[in-house]
Amino acid sequence: MSRRFVEQLRDGDPLDDVYLVTDKQLRANRNGNMYLLLELRDRTGGMSARLWNAGDQTAREFAPGDFLHATGKVQLFQGSLQIILNTVERVEPQKVELTDFLPHTDQSIPKLMEKLKGYLLRLGNPHLRALAECFLMDDDFVRGFTTCPAGVKLHHAYVGGLLEHVVSMMDAADRLLPLYPGVDRDLLLMGVFLHDAGKVRELTYTRAFGYSDEGQLVGHLAVGVAMLGEMAAKVPDLTGEPVPREVMLRLQHMILSHHGTLEWGSPKVPMTPEAMLLHLIDMLDTRMHQVARELREDRNNPTAWTPYNHNLGRRFYKGGGNGDLYGESGGGYD
Repeated sequence: MSRRFVEQLRDGDPLDDVYLVTDKQLRANRNGNMYLLLELRDRTGGMSARLWNAGDQTAREFAPGDFLHATGKVQLFQGSLQIILNTVERVEPQKVELTDFLPHTDQSIPKLMEKLKGYLLRLGNPHLRALAECFLMDDDFVRGFTTCPAGVKLHHAYVGGLLEHVVSMMDAADRLLPLYPGVDRDLLLMGVFLHDAGKVRELTYTRAFGYSDEGQLVGHLAVGVAMLGEMAAKVPDLTGEPVPREVMLRLQHMILSHHGTLEWGSPKVPMTPEAMLLHLIDMLDTRMHQVARELREDRNNPTAWTPYNHNLGRRFYKGGGNGDLYGESGGGYD
């Protein structure tokens, strides 16, 4: 029997299949009874699941990153689908088809890589072009960069997601640069390439997406700056001279400031035209990817609105509702 992917599950469906556990929490309900709150995933998406009356012994039988054969039922609760579990049993990895569980970009990774190289190898600044070549000649880096997701959950959370995100940002930069002649094209494109490069070491992505020890303790901003220094040390082998200090400072600043604000994790706010535009393009691609995903993956089909997204702080209108544009049911404040 073919498997039921998460994207196919609907309210009231029975569940009897294998899924990947990406999160596990042992909690107590209002009466003090323990239950397990899980995140079950396959390559099409994830869904929250609850196993009532589960204690420490059940919780110790598996961990995030394990595969579970789960039985239960799908139900709609407060606008979102969840799974109420009856049984769970750990399954050995060799008994599952791994490609069913890691989501993958819909785009061709070789074509994305070809486009990335096209942008980088046409850079006019010889030091930046040589720096890009140092990264592209590093097989371990390229392998990670073409495999790594851009995030664990929020955006581009699939194999090849980081590469897709960077190429999409480069396309956006290419179109926006003519509007802002004061922005250095080569610096911006190199900053786009490097801004999340540290994620190849921050994240784990061989079986389940998560964070490495280095990622937890240091984070991709600091890791990215360290990687920049490691690769810049190789540039003199290609050019006969080091990357100018001013160029290095500007690239380091772009990596460290691309989150935009201190409360979002940047130790510095953007203070150059290239850093500011990098942050805005990153935000644009990240947010619009999340919006598109909300609309595409919403399984609450009978309504005209997606469930409330806590990260974005809103629901999204899918169309087809009964309310008119300016009537009592349109707009307003909740």
